[in-house]
Amino acid sequence: MTNIPTTDTAVADTVLDRPSESRAWRKFRSHSIGKAGAFMVAFFVILAVLAPVLPLQDPVATDWGAVRKSPSFAHWLGTDEIGRDLLSRMIWGARASLLAGVVSVAIAVILGVPLGILAGYFGGWTDAVISRCTEALLAMPFLILAIALAAFLGPSLTNAMLAIGIAAMPVFIRITRGQVLTVAAEDYVESARAVGLSTPKILRRYVLPNVLPPILVQATLTVATAIIAEASLSFLGLGQQPPSPSWGSMLNTAKNFLSQAPWMALWPGIAIFIVVLGFNLLGDGLRDALDPRSD
Repeated sequence: MTNIPTTDTAVADTVLDRPSESRAWRKFRSHSIGKAGAFMVAFFVILAVLAPVLPLQDPVATDWGAVRKSPSFAHWLGTDEIGRDLLSRMIWGARASLLAGVVSVAIAVILGVPLGILAGYFGGWTDAVISRCTEALLAMPFLILAIALAAFLGPSLTNAMLAIGIAAMPVFIRITRGQVLTVAAEDYVESARAVGLSTPKILRRYVLPNVLPPILVQATLTVATAIIAEASLSFLGLGQQPPSPSWGSMLNTAKNFLSQAPWMALWPGIAIFIVVLGFNLLGDGLRDALDPRSD
């Protein structure tokens, strides 16, 4: 049984067997699948970041003399229905897709984690209200909820990111609440309360550090889901608006030319597959690296 400390400094800073940073990094480096996912994600991130400085053609410039041209030295990935270079549009479209994935998940984390902490730590009516609202949102399919919110807010990339973030928020509330319930019952948290530490300090020093690893893993996996959701919203005309490139809107246009120009649908489809696979593999690697029970 843990002895109750008599001073603030006597409270143990030990947490729930969290792997140290160096140990987690060593485990991740030995995780071949996780490293493969990190490489895939890094490749698209680098392309998206360097898009303004790469020697690319204007992604919205039309060339009526090169309509639906197959891949060639002039246009490595071919052109679309109005002669725009697909390589340029693919790389600039990566910026929209990755931005939507990261920002949407950031919104979900910023909104969901505090609510999950409140529900798990304080309990009572606070937990009841937050949990019932969360269950109501979880009862609706994620993509249907995102589409409904995007349609209500109006078609734009910003509104699509907000809609996806709100739709993904309940998952983070539930995960955070469950983790906080476990941490709050630990002896060192009880000891911190006994010596009179304030609630914000307990949450900051002892609760939040223990719930971050599973949240990080879930966030990585949710980015993949958010990218698919953004592509779906753009496909439906609720995300990135033409002529700005987006993988989803490119697929929407390509569906009308599958027999005449199949490459128009091939490249954005492959890009979505690879980046989503990369984030899922990266999430698997992080989960194993941050799991204290794995060797």
